[in-house]
Parts: sequence; C-alpha cells; structure tokens
Amino acid sequence: MIGLKDKKILFLSVSFFKYERAIAKRLTEIGAEVDFYDERPSNSNFSKGIIRLNKKLYQSQITKYYNDIVSEIQHKKYDYFLLIKGEAIPVFFLEKIRELNPDIEMIYYNFDPLKEYPNLISNLKYFDKKITFEYDDSVTYGLNFRPLFYLDEYKSLHQNAKATEYDIVFIGSAHTDRYIVGEQVKAKAESLQLKTFFYYYAMGKIAFRIKKLIDKNLKKFDNNKLSFEKLSHQQIIDYYQKSKSVLDINKPFQYGLTIRTFEVLASGRKLITTNTDIKNYPFYNPKNILVLDRDNIQLDSDFFKTDFEHLDEKTLYMMSLDSFIECLFIQNQDEYWNTYR
Repeated sequence: MIGLKDKKILFLSVSFFKYERAIAKRLTEIGAEVDFYDERPSNSNFSKGIIRLNKKLYQSQITKYYNDIVSEIQHKKYDYFLLIKGEAIPVFFLEKIRELNPDIEMIYYNFDPLKEYPNLISNLKYFDKKITFEYDDSVTYGLNFRPLFYLDEYKSLHQNAKATEYDIVFIGSAHTDRYIVGEQVKAKAESLQLKTFFYYYAMGKIAFRIKKLIDKNLKKFDNNKLSFEKLSHQQIIDYYQKSKSVLDINKPFQYGLTIRTFEVLASGRKLITTNTDIKNYPFYNPKNILVLDRDNIQLDSDFFKTDFEHLDEKTLYMMSLDSFIECLFIQNQDEYWNTYR
C-alpha cells in the first residue's frame, strides 16, 4: 500500500472531468489528510477563457482567491504540496507555501503539452519534483515522465459483459480536427458494415460559437451532431460495455496519452487511436490497439474479428491510479515507462 498514512497534503488542481476529485478521494482512502482547492477561482466558460487567453485581465479575482486560501491554511503544516497543471496559480502563492512550510515537498504534474501552455514553464523552478505525461517535454525540460491512469470502475468492466451493440464508440469533446477525423472513421466503418456510436461534446453554446469562428476545423462541424450535455463516468462505462472498441483522437500536436487510453484498455476493450506514439509504451499490442494515420484513415476489418488480449496484473497496476499516486509521492517510474523508447 502507498505509504502516505497521516501525511498532510495541500492539493490544487485544474478541474478535469472530476478526476481531480477521484485523486483526492483516493489519497484520503489510503490515510492522507488532504486539503483540496480548485486552482481556478471559477470554472465558468468565461473565466476559463480569460485565464487561458490573458490571465492579467482576471488578476484581481485570482489574487483575492489565493489570498483567501492563504488565510485558511496559514496555520497548518503540510508534508506535500501537489499542483496539477496550474493555469491560474500566481507566483506569490507558490512562494508563500514554501515560506509557511520550509520542509514541504512541492510536486507538479501536467497532462498537457507545454508548447500549448508555454506560460506554465516559468513555474517549474518552484517545484522539487516535476512530472509530465508528454515524453518530449520530459526530455526538453528535464522532467520525470509518467502517463495518466484509469479509475478502478473501468478495470471491473470486463467482468460485467453486456451484449455488443457497437463495433466502435467515440465519446469526446469537440476540438481541433476531431470532428473531421471522427467522421472519416465513421464513414470507413460504415463501408465495412460496422456499427458505430459517436458523441461529440462542447462545454457551452456561446463558447463553441466563438471557437468555431476562430478554428477552421470547427467550421466544418455539423451542429446537429453536437451535444452540450457531459456524460458521467457511469454513462461512458455503459457505452464501453456495449462496444467492441473505442476510438481515441488525440490533438495533432499532443503525443502524451489521453486518460481514455488507459480506461479503454483496463476495461478490456480494443483501442483505435490516432496517437502513433502509443507504440512506444509497455502495453502496446497490435492485436488490442489499432493505430490510424489521421491523414489517411484506414480500418482493418480483421481487427474487429478477434478478442481483446487481456493485460497482465503488473501492467494493469502500472496503469492504475494507485501507481500514479505512488509515482507522484514515492518513487519515479521513468525506467518502466521508458522501456520501449
């Protein structure tokens, strides 16, 4: 079991589909005392957009929010400070944490490429341990490398099999060229008489309209195929249960593996992905994972005719949330994850 019993952890994270809450919950379950705060003052579409485009325009709200956190924690002593991503966090807060807790271990994790968020680079110097899901960033900036994880409810999925209704399921937010690639995959699947379910999600109507004006890829989007309702983990699991495989479409400039990758494989479903870097991971198996060229979409009908080859227990553990937590707090895993580099 992870050795964090009675350790006091200050944890700030960007909101990402409630995975941050799952991390905090698991830390508590294994005996840590966790104070969790969202790293953004607000998760409205407006505030997210302002923070991302020009944080200075939102600086007064950010300063007040973080001063309030300091007031709440200034008399507490922590063993660890964990920050995930950190789009909004101000430098004065990072400095204050160290001042209040001179012996604290400060840990940083990022699940987005730093070339997409270059403003995050200047904060790296404040941390003792810096970890990324993007291999190239680990090399460029001297960071530890650790991919994302799956939640345990996905691992138990293959034990509760349902009759297969779909050959391919896609569930994902609308961004970059996802719609273009997704529709090409869907057309190829239909030509092979494969059954599909595609669910494109957007955070809000106004935000999507603005993005559509800017992003040439989104201009091709058929709004009738778009939903503004986010599916819960249980709803996603239900669709996975009914499908032979799940499609993953990464951002064109991102090679770190999405969390969907781990959930799909842990659930015993085949994965179809546009992320070619997946071939460099210990769990890569062409019988389970079909890698697509996003510029020349081709499906292999034979891929859908064979069963999923289940992963061994060590591999499943290394992909798990517990292993992720161990990497953050206890021991880095670069040697394991770099095995096939």
